[in-house]
Amino acid sequence: MSSTLFERICAREIPADIVYQDDQCVCFRDIGPQAPTHLLLVPRKPIPRLSLADEGDGALLGHMMLAAGKIARSLGIDESGFRLVINNGPDAGEAVPHLHMHILAGRKLEWPPG
Repeated sequence: MSSTLFERICAREIPADIVYQDDQCVCFRDIGPQAPTHLLLVPRKPIPRLSLADEGDGALLGHMMLAAGKIARSLGIDESGFRLVINNGPDAGEAVPHLHMHILAGRKLEWPPG
């Protein structure tokens, strides 16, 4: 099976503006930002989408949530606010079949999104 774009970024085969990484995940700037701050937080483990994660992925998913908070604090967007989004499937806007979290900030984000 071929590697996804995000697996190749994690392996440093494709360049990205990486803002955070550890042994379980990598966070980099989105190349088509939808907000002044638009980051993608990707697990190194290739999980196609959230609905395909299993019980064994619980610690990784929790780690990613904590990493999102750490990244927000390091960029100074934790106080003003940020949005964390996970798209699951093509109808939800999933473009790359590799679980990832969007971290959006830097402007007032409306709900529902427009």
